Amino acid sequence: MSSTPANNDDDTPKDPLQEMLANLLGGQGMEGFDPAELAKAAGLPSDPNVLAQMFSQVQAMMSGSSDTPVNWELARDAARKAAAGDDPSITPAQQKDVDEALRLAEMWLDPFTELAATAIIGKAWSRAEWVEETLGTWQRLTEPVANSIAFAISQAMNEQLPEEMKSMMGGAASMMQNMGGALFGLQLGQAVGALAKEVLGSTDIGIPLADLQMALLPANVKAFGEGLEVPEQEIRLFLALREAAHARLFVQVPWLRGHLLGAIESYARGIHIDMSRIEDLARNIDPSNPESMQDALSEGVFMPARTPEQDAALAKLETALALVEGWVDEVSFEAAANLPSAGAIRETIRRRRATGGPAEHAFGSLVGLELRPRRLREASALWSSLKEQRGIAGRDAIWAHPDLLPTSADLDDAAGFGARRSAEAASESDVDAALAKLLDGGFDEPASGDDGTPAPDGPDTGDK
Repeated sequence: MSSTPANNDDDTPKDPLQEMLANLLGGQGMEGFDPAELAKAAGLPSDPNVLAQMFSQVQAMMSGSSDTPVNWELARDAARKAAAGDDPSITPAQQKDVDEALRLAEMWLDPFTELAATAIIGKAWSRAEWVEETLGTWQRLTEPVANSIAFAISQAMNEQLPEEMKSMMGGAASMMQNMGGALFGLQLGQAVGALAKEVLGSTDIGIPLADLQMALLPANVKAFGEGLEVPEQEIRLFLALREAAHARLFVQVPWLRGHLLGAIESYARGIHIDMSRIEDLARNIDPSNPESMQDALSEGVFMPARTPEQDAALAKLETALALVEGWVDEVSFEAAANLPSAGAIRETIRRRRATGGPAEHAFGSLVGLELRPRRLREASALWSSLKEQRGIAGRDAIWAHPDLLPTSADLDDAAGFGARRSAEAASESDVDAALAKLLDGGFDEPASGDDGTPAPDGPDTGDK
């Protein structure tokens, strides 16, 4: 990006960012402005045609009206472009392979869980199809944070505008907020599109991104198996077992999806944006130095600051995610007993879920939320212990109500969970009995003789 953009008078050079904003807001478009440098700074595609289309969308968005601060259509287009590339359409053979693997997985799971099969037809998705099927859930999960960030960006940018531009903008504060929403939408789309290259199915990150769906992504399944020296058919079947186990859990436990998504939404709504970080970005980034903006974005400069309350909420969410992933890990591994490489595949997935991939880290930096089950191994051990103590039916009965779910403390001592629950149940039974006696008037009965003297300790002889 040139330090003296085109059409500037040599004696009065303008700030490149100021000129870009003036062009956009003044309706002159990007004439005389080099969008490739801005794209390099923001980590966006360098293809001039793609960039021209993106900036055209941004300008159209700013000149129109929107019901929400974030331009989700822009996010969708960015996600599809980021997921594009080596993403061929699903072939009939791939669809058949995935369908057969998921059908077989359902049969193999039957002896190992009380949760019934779902009768959902399994699908094979391309990466672009995954984006389309899941973007609605991404919007639901990120909208509270996105709206806050869009407002914060617009406020910071408005404060940093030169006075002459403020007078030009007049009362168009909503336009600045829409611009902040456009920036967030582009970044979110990039993150979701990158995730599309890593995920293996519809529930790969532990939550049902596509409601009542069961699917695998053949291109990503193949990439996952590279280097494992395990037949692709065996890998596909093991992943199908996990996908089918997830599907059973979320379909047969109807409150669970809302419980997880609600927890994420509550966490997001409680986030407080660190305005000082955004103000520093608007104040200190040099538009003529693309690396400075790229560094800021890669460090998560827009990531919300967590409060102690948010940390506590995140801990509860991580426990719930660990319980889901631990149950799926345990049940699917038991059902995969006939697969020679089940142990190796299981360990690879455990490590993958515990650390997260590059795209997952990018998404976490953007919205301040990492969807990783950090205590997957402890949760898996707890479900295994419950099966030994209570059997399959007793273990799966824990999913009957959210109040029955183990806590983070229970993950610390899986073997003692059953004894603690029995003690709690006995205590509750004593309280219930006492309450029933109180309501029946039992505590009004005298504990002494009719004359008020204590009743004798010996047997009642009938003498007065």
